[in-house]
Amino acid sequence: MAASDIVVIMDFDKTIIDCDSDNWVVDELGVTRLFNQLLPTMPWNSLMDTMMKELHAQGTTIHDIVAVLKRTPIHPRIIEAIKSAHELGCDLRIVSDANVFFIETILEHHGLRGCFSEISTNPSFFDEEGRLRIFPLHDFSKHPHGCNHPCPPNMCKGIVIERIQASLSAMGEQKTIIYMGDGLGDFCPSLKLGDGDYMLPRKDFPVWDLVCKNRKLIQAEVCEWSNGEEFEHVLLHLITKISIEKSNTAKLYSDCKLQTTPGAAFEAFTKTLYVGH
Repeated sequence: MAASDIVVIMDFDKTIIDCDSDNWVVDELGVTRLFNQLLPTMPWNSLMDTMMKELHAQGTTIHDIVAVLKRTPIHPRIIEAIKSAHELGCDLRIVSDANVFFIETILEHHGLRGCFSEISTNPSFFDEEGRLRIFPLHDFSKHPHGCNHPCPPNMCKGIVIERIQASLSAMGEQKTIIYMGDGLGDFCPSLKLGDGDYMLPRKDFPVWDLVCKNRKLIQAEVCEWSNGEEFEHVLLHLITKISIEKSNTAKLYSDCKLQTTPGAAFEAFTKTLYVGH
């Protein structure tokens, strides 16, 4: 199936789910005021780790956090679009500045975890005291990633995309990449996409503004979307379009091979000689 030649890479917050998962948990568990007080004083991942420490001290349990995550808003058409893309044979991946526990808990709740072959995000785990710990994907305190685009210090999604592209290339696989995102951090990946790939920015969100202002820098075809219905329509339409194009290309290549067998080649050559006379 031609859809197996498609890699769909999605952001998570405000792309798959319709909110920021960190803010959602902080707000729902009633520590927004403290979060806002500490926000100017430390990096985001350190702040989230600190908030989990505070919540644990207040008696908040793993089950309390899970219950909040299960209530995270997500459009039903996005759930169906992800399931459909997976069933069609696409390789689905997530590149997100959220964290492993939040993402996997939400995906599992909606029966979507098995749809994704890879999740690149900030690591998180529960320590021996039962407290959720959250750390940056990239330890910027030791080695800055050096990206000049508006990427957060703990993650350059462009570097992640380059790693995925290198992995596909090493396996000799010619894949079409569809990238879907909404935030400033999703602009850098759009610059890594090539001709034949697709960038799907969420309309009226930060990445859409950057894409519009820097359209000449982007080689990929740009297709916007704004809500759950459009997410599903645009994504599945592109998968169908790409699959048909790849199938037609494969058929054309097969036909060309048939036409260049020794017998056919000789017949074509003799016809050419006849016309020349």
